[in-house]
Amino acid sequence: MNRYIVMVGLILTIVSFYFYILSLMNIFPIWISVPFLFGSLCLTLSPLAVQKRFKGFR
Repeated sequence: MNRYIVMVGLILTIVSFYFYILSLMNIFPIWISVPFLFGSLCLTLSPLAVQKRFKGFR
């Protein structure tokens, strides 16, 4: 499941980066593209940052 989330996150990051470049050229509003880019980066990096932690002995 994490593999699919990362793949979708990468696709969203590429699309949002494209919209961010368009917003820097004043073609697309920057106030929409920046939160979209931030959210897609968070979606992509959050499954990669999860570590396997010791939960104790049972």
